[in-house]
Amino acid sequence: MPISSQTLDTLEFPKILERLARHTSFSASRELAVALLPSTDAYEIRRRLQLTSEARRLLDERPDTSIGGARDIRGPIGLARRGGVLDAAVFLEVAGTLASGRRLRGALLKLDVALFPQLQELAHDLPNLPAVEEAIAATIGEDGTVLDSASPLLGRLRADIRVAFGRLQDKLQNMISSTQYGDSLQESIITVRNGRYVVPVKASHKRNVRGLVHDQSASGATLYIEPLAIVELNNRYRELQLAEEEEVARILAELSGRVGEFAPQIVAGVEALATIDLAFAKAKYSAALKCVAPEIAEVESSNVGTLERSDSTEAPSVQSANVEPANAPLLLTQARHPLLEQRTVVPTDLHLGGDFRILLITGPNTGGKTVALKTAGLLALMAQAGMHIPAQAPARLPVFGQIFADIGDEQSIEQSLSTFSSHMTNIIRILRALEAARADWQSAEPETALVLLDELGAGTDPVEGAALARAIIERLLDMGVLGVATTHYAELKAFAYATPGVENGSVEFDVETLAPTYRLMIGIPGRSNALAIATRLGLEAALVDRARSMMAREDTQVEDLLAGIHRERAASAEELKRTEALREDAEKYRDRLAVELREFEQRRDAEWQGARNQIDDELREVRNQLRRLRDEFRSVSLTRQWMEEAEKRLQDVQSQAKDTARPQPPKIAEVVASPAPSAPEQPAPRPLQVGDTVLVRSVGLNGEVLSIDEEDGTAEVQVGGFRMQADLAELRRETRAERKTKAETRRPEPTRATLPPAPDVSLNFDMRGWRAGEVADRLERYLNDAYLAGLPYVRLIHGKGTGALRQIVRDTLTGHPLVASFGGGGSDGGEGVTVARLVER
Repeated sequence: MPISSQTLDTLEFPKILERLARHTSFSASRELAVALLPSTDAYEIRRRLQLTSEARRLLDERPDTSIGGARDIRGPIGLARRGGVLDAAVFLEVAGTLASGRRLRGALLKLDVALFPQLQELAHDLPNLPAVEEAIAATIGEDGTVLDSASPLLGRLRADIRVAFGRLQDKLQNMISSTQYGDSLQESIITVRNGRYVVPVKASHKRNVRGLVHDQSASGATLYIEPLAIVELNNRYRELQLAEEEEVARILAELSGRVGEFAPQIVAGVEALATIDLAFAKAKYSAALKCVAPEIAEVESSNVGTLERSDSTEAPSVQSANVEPANAPLLLTQARHPLLEQRTVVPTDLHLGGDFRILLITGPNTGGKTVALKTAGLLALMAQAGMHIPAQAPARLPVFGQIFADIGDEQSIEQSLSTFSSHMTNIIRILRALEAARADWQSAEPETALVLLDELGAGTDPVEGAALARAIIERLLDMGVLGVATTHYAELKAFAYATPGVENGSVEFDVETLAPTYRLMIGIPGRSNALAIATRLGLEAALVDRARSMMAREDTQVEDLLAGIHRERAASAEELKRTEALREDAEKYRDRLAVELREFEQRRDAEWQGARNQIDDELREVRNQLRRLRDEFRSVSLTRQWMEEAEKRLQDVQSQAKDTARPQPPKIAEVVASPAPSAPEQPAPRPLQVGDTVLVRSVGLNGEVLSIDEEDGTAEVQVGGFRMQADLAELRRETRAERKTKAETRRPEPTRATLPPAPDVSLNFDMRGWRAGEVADRLERYLNDAYLAGLPYVRLIHGKGTGALRQIVRDTLTGHPLVASFGGGGSDGGEGVTVARLVER
């Protein structure tokens, strides 16, 4: 059952369609827009909304998408299908429409089918007839005339016509320019009468020009005569013209027949173009009003039944104005009336169908009650017509099988001149329609109806009107409909408060400015504000107090209660605002701490990886030095034993480094709960200094501190025959007692081979960058120290350069009593290093 046209007119739905039609591109889609009706089928409504959403997404991504130069050619195509002949100019519209459909078809079929399924489905109905387009292009020119090349015969005829016309014009020009006819002609011009070329002749000289008279002037002074000399030329020209017209008619008839063969495809294509253009129009209208696609809610059949209503006189629990509307099938967030100026309209929040079905709005005149009423109904109609609605997400609407509206005298929002009789006539019609619908529900799925009643019970005695309004609301509750009603009766406020399924609502009024704010508040009844307004306007306080004393005690208490509720609501709103601000601040701090924790973990991982890489580099360097020592001391058994022992220790250190687990970040709760470290009972030990003997824990060997880098937290330690970089945390200085104990216990057993004492001189002696005068003395001291340390050989690093430093070094080594032999570094430094083997001790 379609929604009644009376409801559509009352809610001004045709005005919405007129604005929608302005966004269409051709007459066929405009007809669809003007004739658009809300559907009552949930599946069809969802399909319409999805098509609008697809069109909105496509136009947002590709704003230049359109139907091109399409025209509504269904009439001419129907004529061609019935055997009629189309005019040449009509074929241009046919060709343009076919080309537009073909281009749009190609563009739509390239889209992602997952995002644009309905547009792709419509694209398959668009015409794709390139043969017909080519036939029209080969026959009809851009100026709308049949081309000479349309047929060989037409080409020959038009060539003959041009020749005949040239001969005829030449003959006439000779006649009007000759002296023989100069005095007889009214004017020296050539004109046409009845399709024949003639000359104007003076009536008094008609005997001087022999020929056929075809016409005369109004005064009779001029005769239009076809001279006998050109009759044959005129006949030939006319014959050729008639032959041309016959050939053109034949060509157009043949082309019309060819177009008529594809009439079903072309008509279906035009209708598909109209449907797509209507979807584009809906999308453009949606963008203009900043609309959203509403969700179509499923309403359970139980929600249509009768609410249990208590007849007890006890008041139920207070209904909160901030009830979570998650279960409400009708939910409008920041909804705006689409016919009002969008820059000034105040958005409305409205929900129905969850904890209550009937919303009773009270408040002053011109406060926006009727606007809220119409907004709810009009947005429901737009959604069921497949249009987006001017609101914000979330927006949810059920499928209404019927929508009834009694608003004023079916006038616009600006007027409200209804009478009691007109109200009752409409309400009676609505109730009868609902009763008929309930009878149909016995054999079918129940439908949801929306009832909108403006100024319920108005226009009669207030007591009777309020009682009648209560009875009507109770009947609507029994029928299980959703409804919004407006009223001025204070008695209905208490009725809505005490009746399950009915909720109070009001339109806010600012007493300070004496103006409505148009904000709809659900859960709080409206106040009359008459006394407050009178006081604000300057009425004497005595008169206001006298009026207050004349009010019934119950009415005064109700007004005071409402005033208190409004104050508490304002305070709650402020508190909620502060709470929201605190929550936003807490979220900002949480996000910032999360970012800082993530950065800390990244820095920790980077530093851990850097330390691991440093350990690997140092192990690689030690391994290379051991390899060189093993190669050099292969013949020395005691040194080989020392190297094997050191290599074993190196393997142990390497295995320990591999087993080192990646550090895990402490949990925040553990960091917060962990107690502060207690103060040390003993004073901190003296910091390491150059020259201290320390134990390097990573390799298990003793060494001497050569230098300390406090900034990097590392130290250079001489361990045996090589130097190494170690973290300060790996070094521990030995006390005197530990050194004494170690010296007493470090006595070699006679049955075991002990390691030789570790030398204190490096194998490498770097002289790069030295002056020539300081080489000999310093090299001499180094050779003495190396010999005393028991080094078998030394590596003297002098670099290549010009070779001067290398020559001084080797001159010093030549004949030296401590040097057994020397030579180049080979693969270990080449000519930039001299290796000197020392004599044995």
